[in-house]
Amino acid sequence: MGETRLERLCVEHGMKMTDQRRIIARVLSVAEDHPDVEEVYRRASDKDSNISIATVYRTMKLFEDAGIVERHDFGDGRSRYEEASDDHHDHIINVKSGKVIEFHNEEIEALQEKIVAEHGLKLVDHRLELYAVPIDDDDT
Repeated sequence: MGETRLERLCVEHGMKMTDQRRIIARVLSVAEDHPDVEEVYRRASDKDSNISIATVYRTMKLFEDAGIVERHDFGDGRSRYEEASDDHHDHIINVKSGKVIEFHNEEIEALQEKIVAEHGLKLVDHRLELYAVPIDDDDT
C-alpha cells in the first residue's frame, strides 16, 4: 500500500511518522465505518501486536488536535473517528445497530444557510446528526 492521504497530512503537520503511527493512520484511512479507539486498536494490533492501547489513544489525540481526524459522539458513549475531509457530509445514526450512514443534501444545506441569514449571520460551520431506527424489524 502506498502512502495514504492521512500519512501525508501527518508529515505536512510536522509529525514524526513512527511505524506505529503509520499503521494507525492507515487503519483510519481504509476504515469505511467510524471506529472508536478500541476498534482502531484492534485493527492496528492485528498488523503490529506491539501497539498498545495507550499508543492508540495518544495518537488519536495527536491526530485530532492537528485537525486531520474528526471525533464524533453519536450518543452511544463512545468517541468515534473519521479522517477529516474537505467534502462536507452529515450523519444518520441507526440507534438499533449503531451503523453510521454518511449523506449530503443540498436542500438541507441551503435551508441552514437561509435560517442563519434570517438571523443576520453567516454560517461558518455546522454538524448535523440524525438518530433513527429501522421502520421494520430488520437491522438495515
